[in-house]
Amino acid sequence: MQYRKNQRNGDELSVLGYGCMRFTKNGNVIDQDKANKEMKIALDAGVNYFDTAYTYPGCEEALGKFIECYDCRDKIKIATKLPQYYIKKTEDFDRYFDEELKRLKTDHIDYYLLHMLNDAASFDRLKGLGIESWIEDKKQAGQIINIGFSFHGNTVRFKELIDAYDWDFAQVQFNYVDEHSQAGIEGIKYAAARDIPIIIMEPLRGGRLVNNLPAKATQEFDAMTPKRSPAEWGLRWIWNHPEVTVVLSGMNDVAQVTENVRIASDATVGSLSDDELAMYGRVLKAINEGIKVGCTGCGYCQPCPKGVDIPGCFSAYNHSYTDAYSVAFKEYLMCTTMRQDRTNASKCVECGACERRCPQSIEIRKELKNVVKRMENPVYKGVAWGMKFVMKY
Repeated sequence: MQYRKNQRNGDELSVLGYGCMRFTKNGNVIDQDKANKEMKIALDAGVNYFDTAYTYPGCEEALGKFIECYDCRDKIKIATKLPQYYIKKTEDFDRYFDEELKRLKTDHIDYYLLHMLNDAASFDRLKGLGIESWIEDKKQAGQIINIGFSFHGNTVRFKELIDAYDWDFAQVQFNYVDEHSQAGIEGIKYAAARDIPIIIMEPLRGGRLVNNLPAKATQEFDAMTPKRSPAEWGLRWIWNHPEVTVVLSGMNDVAQVTENVRIASDATVGSLSDDELAMYGRVLKAINEGIKVGCTGCGYCQPCPKGVDIPGCFSAYNHSYTDAYSVAFKEYLMCTTMRQDRTNASKCVECGACERRCPQSIEIRKELKNVVKRMENPVYKGVAWGMKFVMKY
């Protein structure tokens, strides 16, 4: 196993992290014996970063049982997440945190994240409830070692959040499809320049960069030497970036654990050749043949006077044609609606300021209407209405 150093505190973190969200279930109950076997293989191979969350049903408890079973608390770094969107009063911070400690059978969290903190306005709401002093108290007591956040949104919003607080780390979605969407490589470099470790989620887009590739993309991978699976190519692309500290993988099979450990043993920064990097471009082109809007995610159209996240809207819209619609719909919700200040396409008032700045000459106003038609359907409206209460708008 290879390790990359957390420049802020000297922690040596395994480049492969165990994503504890996709444990095998029998009905609604996690198969603990199977999960233990898989996590033990990873632990013995040197994986020391285990990531879970309050809202992953049963997963914190499963990790806690594993730690107790193998008495391995001092060998791993626990990462879990505060459901900040559930916080309605100051007392809620302790209520959720204490429950997580109990579930995980521990007295401290090594890497604690504010879950789905997608804009600075959401953090401002938490500041109003006293989260800054709460974090400081927990750090002083040794109950929280590092504080960070997980993020779904665009580069501009990510940079604003990075500048909003002295974070110890951040977690973002990143893969060869999302190089210029979500926080993107620009956001990752922005954080890394401040010595903020970056944890990567969705490295294979939930398996869709393995099982849902167009034939042309698969052919590009098959034509390369050495022979590698799409999953291996996807992971190696991320580890090629020096700004990345840990890549999370939601492993729920012994074969997956073994294979990912093997890849993590020799996938180093700068190890990909020019020919291999060019191949990713051809794969991406094959994937993007089904896109509807030629948005590159450059962000020149931002900021929108009404707050529309134009690149984010187009990204989810395009993915609704190149990915499963349900996946794109979830992306649209997370990146535009599950936040303090919404950024969805229907906020457009057709002022045209964005079109004057777009280097691709996209008819943005017209395309945003198409986004609304496809993404803001009755189901969306119902969910968005409910989010007003869950997210405490």
